[in-house]
Amino acid sequence: MTAVMNVLIIGATGGIGAATARAFAAQGAALTLSGRDETRLAALASELGATGRAADVGFESHVRTLLEAAPALDTLVYAAGAALPEPLRDADPTHVRAVWNANYFGALWAMKHGLGRLAPGGRVYLLGARPELVTARGFSQYAASKAALARAAEVTRLEHRGVGLTLVLPPAVDTGLWAQVGRVPRGALGPDAVARAIVTDRAGEAQAELRIDG
Repeated sequence: MTAVMNVLIIGATGGIGAATARAFAAQGAALTLSGRDETRLAALASELGATGRAADVGFESHVRTLLEAAPALDTLVYAAGAALPEPLRDADPTHVRAVWNANYFGALWAMKHGLGRLAPGGRVYLLGARPELVTARGFSQYAASKAALARAAEVTRLEHRGVGLTLVLPPAVDTGLWAQVGRVPRGALGPDAVARAIVTDRAGEAQAELRIDG
């Protein structure tokens, strides 16, 4: 009899997070889902028979409490994210903090408090960004926070030998994040494609990067 996989998805109320939750649920995983939107979180948890725990990833205490309440994890997916593009000369401190909290600090706290809760063979997936796709006007903080995440993941692999830590690098994805920008890029992938790639990758050997091309 195959053991049930315990999966925690942080940022489960976003497009990629929700799609990934549904993809793992279809594989029979036991899910713990987290997000800030309590109404959407409760609806998704009810749909999938999952445990829902609201948390704001900008607060280390929220992330620590979330991880302490979770069972030993086979898979942790960090899918929270924010863009809030604006020219550097107009950088709003509230927007800058929101972008860094979602894209970098939340992931940092998830690794800090989550890596020690992984079961043997456990895996972590972090949603990153391809540098060539985010080097654009208005995206200084988004690009910088994603670059910082990539470097933090690289060093974390050195500190936690044997842990599968994968940076997921999709092309543009059609999610609600683009409402912050104005329009979805032509040819953007659906979030289901990213979710399928993560679930498929989880069945194989761990790798440092998961590049998704379509």
